[in-house]
Amino acid sequence: METEQALVPHRGVPRTPDGADAGPPRPGPERVGAFLAVLTERPVSLYAAAVLRIGYGFLYLVFLLREFPHRDEIWGPGSPWTPELARQLFDQTGWAGILTLSDSRPYFETCYALALVTSALFMLGWRTRAVSVLFAVVVASFHTRAIFMTDGGDNLILLMALYLTLTACGRRWSLDARRTRRRASAGKGESGSTDSGADDLRHQLATSRRTLTAVLHNCGMFVIAAQVCFLYGSAGLYKVQGGSWGNGTALHYVLNLDLFRPWPELSLLADEHDVLIAVACYLTVLVQVAFPFVLFGRLKYPVLTVLLGMHLGIAVLMGLPLFSGAMIIADAAFLPDRFYRSLGRLRQRTGAEETGAPSHGERALVPPQSAPAGRGSSAG
Repeated sequence: METEQALVPHRGVPRTPDGADAGPPRPGPERVGAFLAVLTERPVSLYAAAVLRIGYGFLYLVFLLREFPHRDEIWGPGSPWTPELARQLFDQTGWAGILTLSDSRPYFETCYALALVTSALFMLGWRTRAVSVLFAVVVASFHTRAIFMTDGGDNLILLMALYLTLTACGRRWSLDARRTRRRASAGKGESGSTDSGADDLRHQLATSRRTLTAVLHNCGMFVIAAQVCFLYGSAGLYKVQGGSWGNGTALHYVLNLDLFRPWPELSLLADEHDVLIAVACYLTVLVQVAFPFVLFGRLKYPVLTVLLGMHLGIAVLMGLPLFSGAMIIADAAFLPDRFYRSLGRLRQRTGAEETGAPSHGERALVPPQSAPAGRGSSAG
């Protein structure tokens, strides 16, 4: 999360010039006012929200395509967990879903096609505000239709899909963002309207809409961050209570479970290194317990790197790519926007070097040059 930037006051709060005396610490009311200004005036972590949108949309799209040959056995009318059994469970749990509204196969195939299209549009960021709600409905419907075949990755994707409906995840890296830029460019030369009561009302409604959007987005990103912190913290504390994690043998037993050994030879090769297995056990518990406490400093970057390696290992050695992908995408929410902006600048610079064209910064430094017609360039 972009916590460092979120704690910095913006509009209406004067900043102390560099080198000047900062004076005594600000009282509590001023700090609360600065926090409320950030909460209500601008959405934070917009790039991180876009990464969550792209990541979960792409992940669920790949998941649905991967299970396309088995869709009827998992979610369709031919599933052992019949639609009638699912409806009976819904009466007890309070869940609901679109897949149980009809038992016909054409209806199910239509819902499956709708789920594929919705996941793709959510990933691309087309009409994100409405499509995010459709994506949450799709994920909840497929999740609850086969509730006994889900795992931790499915649960996390469901929660994130619900939380993302509150965020402005289509403000960056989306078709909506490109359309907004084009409209802004086309409307630069238009003259403003005259002052009137209608204009004032329109301005007040626009301000209220921006404030509501900022509050919902910031609260949604805070809930996402809190969810991931709770997940890691509870998992680490649960592992501490187990004797196998305390003596460093837990991963040894995991690597010898036939249910989670897609590559038996690779699992046996990793299991031969007893010291590395013990170190991996202790490091896993350490980073999970420490995760909620390192988010406001630079120590979070090595912790996120270790977690990335851990989830990649789970995906390969245990055959759980959906769970690992969901966790890696959730971890991306804690990277600040300046990190993603730097990636964008690096991509533009790399593209300019490959094509031989000057980058945006170089264009600003090089004055326009033109040679008279018919005159060739001279080589010194």
